[in-house]
Amino acid sequence: MTGSPGRPLPLITQESGFFWTSGADGRLRFQECGSCAALIHPPQPVCRYCRGHEMGVRAVSGFATLIGFTVNQRFSVPGLQAPYVVAQVAIEDDPRVRLTTNAVECEPEDLVLGMRMEVVFERAEDVWLPLFRPVADQGEPAPLPPDEIEPDQMWRHVRPMVTPEKFEDKVAISGIGSSEIGRRLMVPPLSLTVQACERAIADAGLTMDDIDGLATYPGAGAFGGFAEGGVTALESALGIRPTWHNGGAETFGPGGSVIAAMLAVAGGLARHVLCFRTLWETTHGELMRRGDIVQPGGRVDGSGSWRMPFGSTSAAHTLAQNAQRHFQRYGTTRETLGWIALNQRANAALNPAAIYRDPMTMDDYLGARPITTPFGLYDCDVPCDGAVAVIVSAVDAARDLAKPPILVEAVGTQIIERIEWDQSTLTHEPQVLGPAAHLWSRTSLRPSDVDVAQLYDGFTINCLSWIEALGFCGIGEAKDFLDGGKNIARDGLLPLNTHGGQLSHGRTHGMGLVHEAIVQLRGEGGPRQVPGVRVAAVSSGGLTPGGAILFRTQA
Repeated sequence: MTGSPGRPLPLITQESGFFWTSGADGRLRFQECGSCAALIHPPQPVCRYCRGHEMGVRAVSGFATLIGFTVNQRFSVPGLQAPYVVAQVAIEDDPRVRLTTNAVECEPEDLVLGMRMEVVFERAEDVWLPLFRPVADQGEPAPLPPDEIEPDQMWRHVRPMVTPEKFEDKVAISGIGSSEIGRRLMVPPLSLTVQACERAIADAGLTMDDIDGLATYPGAGAFGGFAEGGVTALESALGIRPTWHNGGAETFGPGGSVIAAMLAVAGGLARHVLCFRTLWETTHGELMRRGDIVQPGGRVDGSGSWRMPFGSTSAAHTLAQNAQRHFQRYGTTRETLGWIALNQRANAALNPAAIYRDPMTMDDYLGARPITTPFGLYDCDVPCDGAVAVIVSAVDAARDLAKPPILVEAVGTQIIERIEWDQSTLTHEPQVLGPAAHLWSRTSLRPSDVDVAQLYDGFTINCLSWIEALGFCGIGEAKDFLDGGKNIARDGLLPLNTHGGQLSHGRTHGMGLVHEAIVQLRGEGGPRQVPGVRVAAVSSGGLTPGGAILFRTQA
């Protein structure tokens, strides 16, 4: 088969060249460990199973098991117009190896999880893309392959505390601030950052000269509408001269800069660290539409090169398949996810800063336009423009400031799952299990002690994953826990995302959740305030390595 012109193509590198050209003779090939015969994908210089260094290439049978699929309705890429099917398959020769691909030569309604598939190659320039079609003779569907870390066994993989002394005891949150939040504000993103930072500093009763640390996510780089330019941009604007600074995407989720700042303060490198996160997605998108910003072209490099050639351009395509498998294994339904969306909308109605505040019913949720099955519009968070800032201070200094300090009980940061999106946990958002289990290993508090939870909800399945991973209900029990929405309402067992979450307040990428936790712990929530809040759980992730934090008031 010859592919459509314009489909995103991977950059062929020394490591990946054998894979993208192996279809020239009709055979699918993977890297193989010469020591233990495991297949390794994506290619690596060492085997993750035996740590051997003898690496070769093996031609495989070309058969696989369908372990996920989503019918994309919303996104189109050049050469691949919606609707199309993004799928994941597990290779029969070693089911630990999975591929993101397209299901072809079939109707989406005929696809069934567990059905047998075979490779068929589509050539596009010098690349042979491995696509998969159902085999002619189908037997009984195969079970899903086991995860490397099964969700109900995550506790077995937690590393014990290195010392009995906790760095969390040395730090506190002293100030929070938020810029205007909206859609297509058409203002420079750094101006939003400065506005949020000035408000956080004023909230703490500090001055700009008191700030001696800066931290952010994802930092400087080509992040489009997802960043303002990082630490260097803000330092250039404000002239703070920090003794410590940190900015990068490889941290504990989009709110991970707060945990990094805690470590710096506890280690004595700074007294007051200003953490900030800025999004300007809707303005960036509008400027692209007008032609004022031109997206760079060229081939896809890095981790995206294994997904984007198949039209898997959004986290939605991966997480939709996680949701599909949660449905199959645990009996979860679209209505289960709908209760999360409805809860966030009800809370947003009481928050003047939220973007979506109109009432929403289950019929509204179920009837919304499809994005990529099983996700509809209201399963996805709201792109926006806005910035949030949080100040982490030394606990002794925080006690002398304008607001009562909010203390840190524990953090969770451990990675136990595969990093690659399509190689990781099947039924939950990858990168929630490790931080969740790690969090509870650093405190004597239990899930029942939590008064409010502000859990990452880039998509509804993210939020469900955190609810189960953090132990607010058992693994696979979210259907019953969420049914009717009562348990997660403001007067329920676990008041959830009380400002509207990212699903209705806006995609502030985790930092808005930290901000709301502090608001609730201070008792400053106004109409949406939950009475008597003393402990708040916050999570941050979204297919990236995640993080979790327990905040508390003073005893």
